[in-house]
Amino acid sequence: MQFLESVFSDGGALSQMIPGFRHRRQQWEMAQAVAAAIDTSSLLVAEAGTGTGKTFAYLAPALLSSGKVIVSTGTKTLQDQLFNRDIPAVRQALQVPVTVAMLKGRANYICPYHLARARGEGRFLDRRDVGYLASIERYAASGGSGDKSALGEVPENATVWPLVTSTRDNCLGQECTHLKACFVMEARKRALVADVVVVNHHLFFADVWLRDEGVAELLPACNSVIFDEAHQLPDTASLFFGETVTSGQLLELSRDSRAEGLVSAGDFAPLQDAAAGLEKAVRDLRLAAGTLPVKLPRAAALQRNGLTAALAALADTLDTLNAALESQAERAPGLENCWRRGQALAQRTQHWQGEDGVDDFVRWLEVGTASVQLNATPLSVGDIFRKQIDGNCRAWIFTSATLAVNDDFSHYCGEMGITDAVTRRWDSPFDYPRQALLYVPQGLPEPNRPGYTEAAVAAALPVLQASRGRAFLLFTSLAAMKTAHGLIQAAFAQAGWDFPLLMQGEGSRSELLTRFRRLEHAVLIGSQSFWEGVDVRGDALSLVVIDRLPFSPPDDPVLAARIERINRAGRNAFMEYQLPEAVISLKQGAGRLIRDETDRGVLMICDPRLLTKSYGRRIWQSLPPMTRSRELREVAEFFDTA
Repeated sequence: MQFLESVFSDGGALSQMIPGFRHRRQQWEMAQAVAAAIDTSSLLVAEAGTGTGKTFAYLAPALLSSGKVIVSTGTKTLQDQLFNRDIPAVRQALQVPVTVAMLKGRANYICPYHLARARGEGRFLDRRDVGYLASIERYAASGGSGDKSALGEVPENATVWPLVTSTRDNCLGQECTHLKACFVMEARKRALVADVVVVNHHLFFADVWLRDEGVAELLPACNSVIFDEAHQLPDTASLFFGETVTSGQLLELSRDSRAEGLVSAGDFAPLQDAAAGLEKAVRDLRLAAGTLPVKLPRAAALQRNGLTAALAALADTLDTLNAALESQAERAPGLENCWRRGQALAQRTQHWQGEDGVDDFVRWLEVGTASVQLNATPLSVGDIFRKQIDGNCRAWIFTSATLAVNDDFSHYCGEMGITDAVTRRWDSPFDYPRQALLYVPQGLPEPNRPGYTEAAVAAALPVLQASRGRAFLLFTSLAAMKTAHGLIQAAFAQAGWDFPLLMQGEGSRSELLTRFRRLEHAVLIGSQSFWEGVDVRGDALSLVVIDRLPFSPPDDPVLAARIERINRAGRNAFMEYQLPEAVISLKQGAGRLIRDETDRGVLMICDPRLLTKSYGRRIWQSLPPMTRSRELREVAEFFDTA
């Protein structure tokens, strides 16, 4: 521990290697807590405010430990940052000879089998894919990792990528004829022998806990698991501990069955007919589900005209295709793979139509603009998660900037089934009373009143004028975001303001952020995509406006089922579940404002419930200790003194 203290001291190993590094009490204390959890193979839940430097606080003790460590992150972007920048810097500073590997899901690596099949079929959705395919082939032959993120000349959203990568469903595994050239298997081999393995939450649940082929050795062999951005874990766990059947999966099965049949069973016409029948059944199901995007509980969904008949037809065509595939499965690994996939999809579809109330899952239908999903989501992931922790003598460390509600971790720990963890919380080292102002305008109506979005935009306009743009406007729904965009666009034109106006959906998030940073005095209007994981430092972002407290809509089928379950047990679902969820989400949105010790800015929360409702105080106290104000004049003065 004494050596660890010297690592974080002024003039220590990190300060000599990392420009601008200086000793922070919060960072050093968090590093101590992480080291203690690793040494005792115990559980630690740690909230560290923005600016603490939590990444180095867990990396230093992790790299100094003698055991194998898995670090799981919230996004692939953070995963790349850890592997390419943060870990090399800490490793060099500490002068420790640890080996590090990064492991992503299959869809991030070029698949030689599917690359060859795509070249042979020559069927593309976009004429540019022909050129992209040539670039991918050159890259695949260059001896690199096969990670598609390293091939910048092919856009991430290019339609060729699904054709040349594999998924859990269509990977042939040990039966693949290209196994020796498989980039995924090579990445996994490196991960098995590395001291530190960097994954993301989706991969952790999908490929580690679900014990996918080739990864089952990773978790048992590790001594410590560190979850960064751990506030995302409940939602990710719900996704992977549940069951989903999507129209995309079904259409992909139809497409792959046709392609494999043409290559390996060209003399068996019933297979082509059965694949075409499944494709038609999927499109009929999408039509029966309705035209508008919606989420519906299973019972309500089945009342939709024609949906029950469409599901029955889907089941029949799946059975027909599976019978055809079974009869030909021995002719090629690809056909056998399609047969196994078809069986799994048929089973999950049958489960979805099963009797409600027989297990702890909520079944619901999600209709998108061009897709339909049958979902079965566990009401609680805590019990499932707890089973993974019990009986394994290793350290489990959960960290994020947003895990507690006013120093209380009970909601998060309950969600994750954590009953015996050490919980610690450190405030941000930023000087919030000096650096930031929290503004709640006067005179706004309740958010459920007609015209609320118009009133919120009207209140935000003079603040935008005072800040000279340089703002994020974050909305809790896409409908409110689009309404606000039209209002603000008209107001800018009328006032003659030339602040560049950007909106979510006009490009990828990374593209919009690049434009926002480059343009002067820009205003970005966004929804959930910009509430977290966005880092804009300096004067470019000086105002964050949040339209209302981020309570999840009560008509969400999973939320409604969880609320009903809690209330049925005689407890208060609003105080126990909905309020803590809203607080954690609000803290994420508020965290976009101050990202550095020199940042200054205003956080404007339009929702009057922050002050008029009894629960508002609990929310208020969970936010950073910014100077509070309800006066527009004080907001203008704050910007004038910048």
